[in-house]
Amino acid sequence: MGRKWANIVAKKTAKDGATSKVYAKFGVEIYVAAKQGDPDPETNSALKFVIDRAKQAQVPKHVIDKAIDKAKGNTDETFVEGRYEGFGPNGSMIIVDTLTSNVNRTAANVRAAYGKNGGNMGAAGSVSYMFDKKGVIVFAGDDADAVFEQLLEADVEVDDVEELEGTITVYTAPTDLHKGLEALRQSGIEEFQVTELEMIPQSEVVLEGEELATFEKLVDALEDDDDVQKVYHNVADF
Repeated sequence: MGRKWANIVAKKTAKDGATSKVYAKFGVEIYVAAKQGDPDPETNSALKFVIDRAKQAQVPKHVIDKAIDKAKGNTDETFVEGRYEGFGPNGSMIIVDTLTSNVNRTAANVRAAYGKNGGNMGAAGSVSYMFDKKGVIVFAGDDADAVFEQLLEADVEVDDVEELEGTITVYTAPTDLHKGLEALRQSGIEEFQVTELEMIPQSEVVLEGEELATFEKLVDALEDDDDVQKVYHNVADF
């Protein structure tokens, strides 16, 4: 896929661990998952999945517990998922996924972030057709062929398995991410660096100099919005 997940994970973990905004965003996601189902992660697979991802991002236990406790209460706060697509410098493409209690506020903020930081927000579908939705699982390992065989035996639809510098990256069909995780756990793998549904670009662009600086500023502005949960793009090694 051309994505060096080991490097991306290292940079993302360093950034995630240092920002309370990430904690707040996971808090909302955990609250929504717990509110939509049972607040017990042992019986709510969606909640368990979010909690696992939160732990990978170094979200403290008290933040997770607080979100679950809030969901157990009588709050009627409603959150809506959204997606905004657009363009950055030199053919770069960006997808922004949101989770918000105020759609009008979020749409205005995302549009402003694009416009004020060298980007342009496009229509729905203007970018996403150039991305493929996949499950991504990253963990320590050095035998991609063996992992591939294990997943096939478990009837997991696997698109690719890569090994890079002691790290294995598995790409699954989006509907088979959870099945793949369970198969890997049963094979003895206990720790994962990434377990995500990702939008993977079909091709990538390389940005340098001023264009890269503009792109970084744009992505930072989007990620800084409290309602933005994920930002996907097609810029190589960023």
